[in-house]
Amino acid sequence: MMSEERGLLRAEEFQRQQDELKVGRIRSSLVLKGDEFCQDCGEDIGAERRAALPSATRCVDCQGDHERRSKQVRAL
Repeated sequence: MMSEERGLLRAEEFQRQQDELKVGRIRSSLVLKGDEFCQDCGEDIGAERRAALPSATRCVDCQGDHERRSKQVRAL
């Protein structure tokens, strides 16, 4: 019985790993499209930032402000 349980556990672990690989492949194939204009200030995000981070929804300045505010909230 012990060897059957170990075999079952190995099979379950293998299946879990296969599922994680599939999810990873699906996630990496998704292209997250950002915005041309910043969601906070409305200014153009800029081609260089969009090329570096296609999913960007904020300009560099607003993203920095957003991250600083998020850190402050978490610190409370």
